[in-house]
This record gives sequence, structure tokens and C-alpha cells, in this order.
Amino acid sequence: MGVLKRGLIVSCQAVKGEPLYGYGIMHLFAKAAKAGGACGIRALCEDVDSIKDEVGDLPVIGLVKQCYPDSEIYITPNKSDIDKLLAVKCDVLCMDATWRPRPNGETLEELYNYARIKTDRPLMADIATLEDAVNADKLGFDYISTTMRGYTADTRTSQLPDIEFIAQCKKYIKHAKLIAEGGVFEVNHMEQISKINPYAVVVGSAITRPMVITQRLNGALKLHD
Repeated sequence: MGVLKRGLIVSCQAVKGEPLYGYGIMHLFAKAAKAGGACGIRALCEDVDSIKDEVGDLPVIGLVKQCYPDSEIYITPNKSDIDKLLAVKCDVLCMDATWRPRPNGETLEELYNYARIKTDRPLMADIATLEDAVNADKLGFDYISTTMRGYTADTRTSQLPDIEFIAQCKKYIKHAKLIAEGGVFEVNHMEQISKINPYAVVVGSAITRPMVITQRLNGALKLHD
């Protein structure tokens, strides 16, 4: 298993409803990310093995995206999703670590303990608030990522990237390695985050989602006769 080093992690994901979904090409995005100097890849469970075969010892963070009717949580929500990740070659297992109710009444602590019993692979917590971050740190997660900032009901109005929030997390997290993620599109975003000095930064849409990139640029284009 590869060890996640400091640097830029590239999220290589295509979800249902997007043009690139279902074509089995995420390993090529990962290959390009590795060639560009990425220190790791963040990927959906179903793409992990093909990506690992492509990038070799470059660490891959694996996650399951699955919606359940009784919960807003969709990133590795329960124990069966942990089992899916254990069946593939990801180097790090990632799960939602917000305070929101989980499917089937499972708790985050139960899911964390289940994963710890099942594997010695590092665990990553996707959080949205400082309270989430502190709790995940106390539980013992190896990495804490600001992934869910702006995607929960109580953080939906947050401006991304939330530089101040990343700085707060850096201040209050005592043990885990901080991963900055969410809304990073510009070089100046990277420069601002660099001043906070997290362990690593995740960038996804700005690199691996052509539809989103096109929409963003097209929205800024103002032509006239």
C-alpha cells in the first residue's frame, strides 16, 4: 500500500448524470494527474482497482457514494460500504464524518470502530464543521478533509473555498493530518491555502470535470455585437 505524502490530491470521479459516467476512463484521468505531479488520487470504489493498476504505488483514497432514504449521508454511509472498500485496493478508506444521522441508525463511532477492526489501512473523515473536525480527531481518524463544507444544511451558504474554516481546522485539529478540499479552482486559492499549510489539498472539478469547467468559463463569457 502506498503512503499518502504531502501535496496535491486529484479527485477523479464521474457520477451518474454526468457525460463521462460509465465509460471506465477514470484511470486515464488518474494517469494524467500522476504525470502532473499529484501525490494521490481520490476515487469511487468501482474505479479504485483500474486506477491502482494504472498509477502503481501512487496512493488512492477510496470512497463509496450511495444514497439511502433515511439519511442525507452518501459518502461511505454504513458498514456494508466499508466492506466494499475493503474488497478493492485503495490505500485510504474515506467516510462522511458529519454529525448527521446515518442510515439504519448506525453511528459514526460504530462505523469508525468497525473499520479499525477490519483493516489497518488509514481512515479519512470528510467533515463540514469545526465540531465535526474536533470529533473526528478525538475518534482517531488519520486524515480529516473539509470535503463536506458547503454541502450540508448548516454550511450551505459558505463561500468556497472557505479559507477561514480551513485555518480554524488547522488550529483545532491536534492529531490527524488536515486535508483542504472544496471549491479550489484558481492558483490564488492554492496560494492562500498554502499559507495555512495543511497536509495536502484535494482538487476535483477544476481538473477532472470538463462539463463543470465548460459551464464555469461559459458563464463568464460576455459577448456582444
